[in-house]
Amino acid sequence: MNKVYPDAASALAGIVQDGQTIAVGGFGLCGIPEALIGALRDSGVTGLTAISNNAGVDGFGLGQLLTTRQIKKMIASYVGENKEFARQYLAGELELEFTPQGTLAEKLRAGGAGIPAFFTKTGVGTIVADGKEIREFDGEQYVMERSLVADVALVKAYMADRAGNLVYRKTARNFNPNVAMAGKITIVEVEKLVEVGEIDPDQVHTPSIFVHRIVVNANPEKRIEQRTVRSEA
Repeated sequence: MNKVYPDAASALAGIVQDGQTIAVGGFGLCGIPEALIGALRDSGVTGLTAISNNAGVDGFGLGQLLTTRQIKKMIASYVGENKEFARQYLAGELELEFTPQGTLAEKLRAGGAGIPAFFTKTGVGTIVADGKEIREFDGEQYVMERSLVADVALVKAYMADRAGNLVYRKTARNFNPNVAMAGKITIVEVEKLVEVGEIDPDQVHTPSIFVHRIVVNANPEKRIEQRTVRSEA
């Protein structure tokens, strides 16, 4: 089975549809699948529910899909750095499901592991717990969180072999392994593609069983979210 596609648009072709739930890896702008997000924007699909730690920035990352009004709902833990996000949310044009960051990671991991729900102390007594089951264990209250499974997962890795075994690079790993597990169909953008056998099995971060399609983007922009430099002495 050939998992390698010539470009991001062809990797998404026949997969993405209106109204889907899309999980996207990354933290801020670190480790986001830039080419796949651009191709998703160009596909024109609408009514998306996007699961991601955040919504990028204005005009970059998932911020592009907010500009084009392709996202109807965000499931995220952080929504700063994006004025258009704030505008749409405050105007009632965008649904938002706030999820604590650790809970979001576990909801994705659990979804990928086939676990339908779990209990956590995080969010008890706050709006995060509104409408959710609360149960007591050993004298402490816990809120039940449903796991997340996405129709499509968009992932960024540093390297893949042709079978789809993935290696992430440093902090760009972030949410990507959990997102890769949580997708019914997982499409991965990599900077480097190697032959099967070239990656030491002990160095594989995400095994090939979770990966369905691969596209190479050898020179991503890797934009810095907030550049801070030291003033001259």
